[in-house]
Amino acid sequence: MASTSQPLRGKRACKKIFWAVFPHACFILSLVIYAFLGALMFSHIEGNRKVNLSEEYRIFLQNLTHITRNLTDNVTENEATFKDKIHKLLKTADQDWFVNPKERWSFFGSLFFCCTVFTTVGYGNTYPVTRIGKYLCMLYALFGIPLMFLVLTDMGDILATVLSKSYNKFRKLQSKILASKLCSGSSCNKRNEVKSGAQSKIDISEPLTFMEVLKSQSSVKRSPIKCRNVELFEMLIARENERAKPARNKSIERWSSCPELARGMTVSRVIENFDKIGKELEKLDVPIVLMVLVIFVYISCAAALLPKWERNLDFQEAFYFCFITLTTIGFGDTQLEHPKFFLFLSLYLIIGMEIVFIAFKLGQERLIVLYKKVISFCAEKKMPSKKVFPK
Repeated sequence: MASTSQPLRGKRACKKIFWAVFPHACFILSLVIYAFLGALMFSHIEGNRKVNLSEEYRIFLQNLTHITRNLTDNVTENEATFKDKIHKLLKTADQDWFVNPKERWSFFGSLFFCCTVFTTVGYGNTYPVTRIGKYLCMLYALFGIPLMFLVLTDMGDILATVLSKSYNKFRKLQSKILASKLCSGSSCNKRNEVKSGAQSKIDISEPLTFMEVLKSQSSVKRSPIKCRNVELFEMLIARENERAKPARNKSIERWSSCPELARGMTVSRVIENFDKIGKELEKLDVPIVLMVLVIFVYISCAAALLPKWERNLDFQEAFYFCFITLTTIGFGDTQLEHPKFFLFLSLYLIIGMEIVFIAFKLGQERLIVLYKKVISFCAEKKMPSKKVFPK
């Protein structure tokens, strides 16, 4: 029996772990599938478009050749005026004139564009040109941004749980160290003895169950003659046992007799997991200074790694780029030469956005508390003082 019960317990534990992880994996997998479908869609639409050179492009080339000819003819021309003319001419240029759509809208380039859309970063280096691409981009963002926020909230609960537990353990360890330093060994032992004695007294003074009362009665043990009373007592004991059984045993019995009931229970547990999304994030109570330190360390690690394949970035530029990306500002002033390498760090982006989101949430709560204190202080100042009149 013991050998058969152990595999059953292992299977049940694996099922519990699976149904606990299922909602989180479902969100992440749906976001990955959504990103890949968007990459296929935009690479087909924008990558296969025909580049029609307009009349503006021809005028641009004519003006450029005219400026260069004047420069070669007049070597003594002022360099500042030449730069001014080139600067004005380049303002009229369109970026789409100098881009090959198939290279820009490859699968990885389209995937990078989709990630910038539903993460609301929007660098602006890559954008749809065709009318169908613009309409599909709006529709894609309409469903992708809520899905991304749902993933952020769900992952934020996990990070909030990890942060709160680690912070509470650190506080408990700190309090134990301080308590061990303050209290001496003899006094601590005496306190422990008093506590153990009090616990033993509490255990003895607990009320006895109906079974223990029946077993302690000598009249019940000595009266085998009264069979009806014994049967009545056995029925009462059996009823008490049924009531005292935990809910787990009933669920296991139902599962062994009727698997459909167990499936309904697992479905209800999964639905409860979906309903609990965002609850742990609201309970988080961690100092804002700790979150700022975590963000600084997290961005510094990526800033030290990014210049290894992006040669045009140093540590400071990489730190600035990561901060602008994780905060979803996305100016687009820093362009990556190898965006597909940075795309492989999508997990880093999601976790980093989670950490920044948690920090913003904590900062928002601190600001609300500050506003409440300021309003209450101003209200107390404006309240008229009570005048005491003589009798």
